[in-house]
Amino acid sequence: MNSLVSRWDRWARVEADGLSAQYAAWARAIAANDALINLIDALPAGKKQPNLVFAAARWHGAPSEADALVHWLSAHWAAVRDTVISRSTQTNEAARSAYLAVALARIPGPIALLELGAAAGTCLVPDYYRYVFDADGTTSELVPRRDAGYVTMTCELRGIDAPTSMPDIVWRHGIDLNPVSLDDRDEVAWLKTLVWPEHTERRERLDRALQTVAAARPSITRGDLRDDLTALVADAPDDATLVVVHSAVFAYLSPDDRMRAAASLRQLADHVISLEGRDVMSNVRVPPADHERAERLFVLALDGQALGLAAPHGGRLEALTE
Repeated sequence: MNSLVSRWDRWARVEADGLSAQYAAWARAIAANDALINLIDALPAGKKQPNLVFAAARWHGAPSEADALVHWLSAHWAAVRDTVISRSTQTNEAARSAYLAVALARIPGPIALLELGAAAGTCLVPDYYRYVFDADGTTSELVPRRDAGYVTMTCELRGIDAPTSMPDIVWRHGIDLNPVSLDDRDEVAWLKTLVWPEHTERRERLDRALQTVAAARPSITRGDLRDDLTALVADAPDDATLVVVHSAVFAYLSPDDRMRAAASLRQLADHVISLEGRDVMSNVRVPPADHERAERLFVLALDGQALGLAAPHGGRLEALTE
């Protein structure tokens, strides 16, 4: 139990502070309540993360104030628990596509794009969005090759060049344990509930991105990346460069599964773009000078080579010290 308390306290400090006052307060209040920590500790492995528990609580109408939440959660735990077990975290932050655009610009096309943990597919259509980059004070834009409603993603780049061309994606496919059907209002509503409470802009962006995905209709397969990679890769066209991308996915695998999946990707894909937490990808090196700064950020990497440190929900990509 002490380990879980430490994890929730750390989550409040590293993940929530400065991004969501409500979630930071919730995490600290629950970490200080032995009864609630015991309930959460009894959840199945992989179901104890704060953002999943919090989304389930909000799904059932939890009050926003932390002290009130503690009492409410005790009274409504059975319903919240059932939702936690039946649902999963699928952030599907479309603004991360700007990071993909930076990495994809380094890869010659045409590109076959395969996303692991695709959810609804908002990061499977990076070539459908308009991008505005601020690269150390110089503004530039990329316009999609097709009329897709021009959902705009803005991104600050510090010490990193802005891409100058859209990726030429000729094939795209996703895999997810629980793909989000855009025709299922309940699934879409859950996806929106996963957006943190104060993040109005992210919620609005998700709405617009889902409209873009509805028009593009990328193919997403229900499956497990640990078992189904070889079959998925076999469907990619031979005359395209196969690029596999994953963001905030490997953190949910065991260390051994991460190692095996990363090794498989190195054999099966032409290139791999990862966007994961600092300590998730053992083959991605973060310079010691950046180690503390990277604790609250994601590491964008291409083929195991770190390209920069990224704000988790999009919007800013910073160069590494070395």
